[in-house]
Amino acid sequence: MPAPPISPALRHVDGAEVVALASSRLDSAKSAADEFGVPAAYDDWQEMLDKHSPDLVLIATPTDLHAPITLAALEQGAHVLCEKPTAMDAAEASAMLDKAEALGRVHMIDHELRFNPNRAKVAEMISNGDLGEIRHVNIANIGASWADPASRPKGDWWSLAEHGGGRLGANGSHQVDMVRWWLGPVASVVGQALTVIPDRLDKKTGEPWTATADDLSYFTLQMQSGALAQIFMSGVAANNIGNLTQVFGSKGSIILDNDDEKLMFAKAGGSFEDITASDPNAALPGLNKGIWNVSVVAALRELTAAIAEGRKLRAGATFFDGLANQRVLDAVKQSTSTRAWVDLPAERT
Repeated sequence: MPAPPISPALRHVDGAEVVALASSRLDSAKSAADEFGVPAAYDDWQEMLDKHSPDLVLIATPTDLHAPITLAALEQGAHVLCEKPTAMDAAEASAMLDKAEALGRVHMIDHELRFNPNRAKVAEMISNGDLGEIRHVNIANIGASWADPASRPKGDWWSLAEHGGGRLGANGSHQVDMVRWWLGPVASVVGQALTVIPDRLDKKTGEPWTATADDLSYFTLQMQSGALAQIFMSGVAANNIGNLTQVFGSKGSIILDNDDEKLMFAKAGGSFEDITASDPNAALPGLNKGIWNVSVVAALRELTAAIAEGRKLRAGATFFDGLANQRVLDAVKQSTSTRAWVDLPAERT
């Protein structure tokens, strides 16, 4: 069930044909279908699945629909790409993984930055020992999109915990996946997911409403390797500062700033040098700008190749990663209540 931003990427995936899409509003579904030449549009995802037999279902819905659509699509013979966060909780994520594995389906969580050349280069450098022993990672994502109480429409699902909204799932899931990809399993978690501005006004009508999802989250991950990763995300700052990632090892350090996407590396005691890797897909016609829109092309190519060749994914985040990720997010919520470290179980493989 592709969201419109994915359709430009699918134009660059050999053999991919979008046969149908669904949205909560039929007018939106028809508009996207007309724009991208999709023959069928629905306002009911179950009806779409009942009337078609897709090889692949792409799920880009509010989080509370991820598990129901995934399970139904798997049962009807489809492979699945599901947006992040994986699910509402680890129980749902586990059910999605169990079903996909039992039915032999290819499964991917849309952490497209695993296909970004700069972040892949960091993963390679860590694996090769270029940075030595990784001691700590700092990630800060600071923005102003939630700062104004009148910045969001009433009923905005991103601001409602009952639909799986919030910074923790929207951005924290990406950060957790990246840290796990680079450093391995998470052992323990401490942090908070907070709603700093619950009292809100509809951006058009001024009608008051209450946000229940977190607009500020931060957490520390104790990795099984011994490294510490500290992640701070805010949508309620007065200014957009952007996303900064820093990796500190015994032999060197990495800095990656989303503003300019320059990857900087310094050996111990040395000066930082630009080692930025370019993405050949950035020049493809029709793509929206930005690393997220570009990286999804490679993700979709790997996913569709795995389906066509009858194999598992060679790259990207699977439902195994999605479950491990969800356990971290659940632990942050638990830690918010208990104000204590939460130890995680061993990851499934």
